[in-house]
Amino acid sequence: MGTIVVAPLGRIAELAVRHRCREMLSLVAPKQDFHRPAVISAGRHLILGVNDIAFAGTGNLVAPGEEHVAAIVGFARGWDRQAPLLVHCMMGVSRSPAAALIAALAVAPDQDDHDLAQRLRRASAQATPNVRLVAIGDHVLGRGGKLVAAVKAIGRGADYVGESPFSFSALPESAEP
Repeated sequence: MGTIVVAPLGRIAELAVRHRCREMLSLVAPKQDFHRPAVISAGRHLILGVNDIAFAGTGNLVAPGEEHVAAIVGFARGWDRQAPLLVHCMMGVSRSPAAALIAALAVAPDQDDHDLAQRLRRASAQATPNVRLVAIGDHVLGRGGKLVAAVKAIGRGADYVGESPFSFSALPESAEP
């Protein structure tokens, strides 16, 4: 299967049930309170307390770091891909699309970065992956700048018009059954 569902926080319960997700990756502000949907087991839910910022040293905010990306990679590699992976942040526009790209490359590292970024863009006109997460993901996954270039090529997403969850395949089309 290999589908990744990207969502805003306010829609996680609905989308977890609709897509029959069993695993979830949450990128939320540190100490942000929310309820994990009952269909997601605590053992297959990774919560990363990071703010949606591009630079470290921004006041009391927590910038995404290598340890966060390493956790995304490890979590994604433990995903059995039998059910969709739900990835969310507050609005489903920046942190979660970046994490979804990283997760897709973690489970299918032989795929083309530009094709992956294009699949993301076709799925969401407003996705604007967090540049810091993308750059760190590129480094941690040994992409040699290909992921950064691919995300730069799709450009900034359209202006935010409201909650627009989306899904896309983590696997290249040639790898789909």
